[in-house]
Amino acid sequence: MNRFASPSDEKWMRLALKLAQKGQGAVSPNPIVGAVLVKRGILIGQGWHRKAGGPHAEIVALSDARRRGQNPRSATLYVTLEPCCTHGRTPPCTKSIIDAGISRVVASATDPNPKHAGRGFRILRRTGIGVTRGVLAAESTAMNEAFNHWIVKKTPWVTVKTAMTLDGKIATANGQSKWITGEQSRDHAMGFRRCADAILVGVNTVLKDDPSLTVRGGTRKVFSKKRLVLDSMARTPLTAKVVCDSFANLTTIIVTSAARKSRISALAKHVCVWVAPSRDGQVDLRWLLRRLGTEGVTSLLVEGGGEVNASFLLSGLAHDIAFYYAPKIIGGHDARKAVAGVGINRLADMIRLQDIEWKRLGSDLLLTARIRKV
Repeated sequence: MNRFASPSDEKWMRLALKLAQKGQGAVSPNPIVGAVLVKRGILIGQGWHRKAGGPHAEIVALSDARRRGQNPRSATLYVTLEPCCTHGRTPPCTKSIIDAGISRVVASATDPNPKHAGRGFRILRRTGIGVTRGVLAAESTAMNEAFNHWIVKKTPWVTVKTAMTLDGKIATANGQSKWITGEQSRDHAMGFRRCADAILVGVNTVLKDDPSLTVRGGTRKVFSKKRLVLDSMARTPLTAKVVCDSFANLTTIIVTSAARKSRISALAKHVCVWVAPSRDGQVDLRWLLRRLGTEGVTSLLVEGGGEVNASFLLSGLAHDIAFYYAPKIIGGHDARKAVAGVGINRLADMIRLQDIEWKRLGSDLLLTARIRKV
C-alpha cells in the first residue's frame, strides 16, 4: 500500500472495487471502475461506470452525493483507476473533481495508457488536491486485465474455454456432446460469455451443433455479444442460428479469398463478412486479433472445437484457459479432442500454466489458469 494511505483507505477502496465489478461485461471498450465519496468518515456517495459512453464512476458518485443532499466539498474520493484527464465521449473527470472541491483522491491503479499514465494525478496535485495512489493496486489491475492488455497491445485478451471428459474428449466420434458437463457448470460458463466482448467458434462447430452463442441473463433473459465464426471457405449455412436469428447483426463470418464469391455474397446479405488473409489455408489469426482490436474488442472468448482451440493455444495467442472437466470417460481414437491440431514433438515445448485454480461445480471441476509465456 502507498505509505501515505490511512488505515481506513483500504476499507473504502474494497467497497469501490466491489462497485466496479457491477460494470463487468457492460462497459467495454472502457475499463470497469468504481468510486466512493467519504466525508468525515461517512459514506456520502458512490457509483460505478455502467456503460460505455455513459458517466464515469467518479461523476456517478458525485451525482449520488448531491442526490442525497450531501456537499462533496472537502470530501475524499476513492476510485479504482486514475481519473481521466482527456475529453473523449465524456468530459475529463479531473475537471469535475476539481470543480466539486474534493480535497483528497485515493486511487488504486494508474491509467495503463502510456500517453496518459500519471497525468491525471499531476493535474489534481497542481490544484492542491492530495493524491494517494496504489491502494489495492494488484486487485484493481487484475480486474481490468483485458482492458489493460488491449490498451497497450491493441489486441484482445484471449481466453480458451471448453468442457470435456476426464480423458479430454468434447464429443463422441459421431458428434454427440450434449451434455458432457452438468447444469451447474453450464450455468457457470455463462459468466465467461457475459464478461467477454466477443465469442468465437469454428465453422465445424456451427455445422455440427448449430449453436446460438447467446448469453442467458440472471432472469433467464437471452442477449448476445459479438459472435465470430472462423470459416475460411464460407461453408456456414444460411439456415444457421448465428446467421438467421434475431442477433444476426452481431455475427461476423471470417473467410479467406479462397472461398467462393457467391457464398461470400450470400452470407453478406445476412451478417457481416470479413475476408482475411490466409496462413496455411486458414484464417490468419494474428491478422484477426489486430482487426478485432481496432473494432474495440478487448476480450475474446474462444469456444471452438479441438482444431480452433489448438490453433490459438499452440500458436501462443491465448492468454488463459477455462477447462471444465466432467467425471466421465468416452475413449476411442476418433472421439473429438478438446485440443487437437498437430500437437508438439518435444516435452520442452509443452504449454505450461501458472496461477492455477480449481473450483468444484457439482460433480464437475473447473480449471482456470494463465498461460505461462516463455
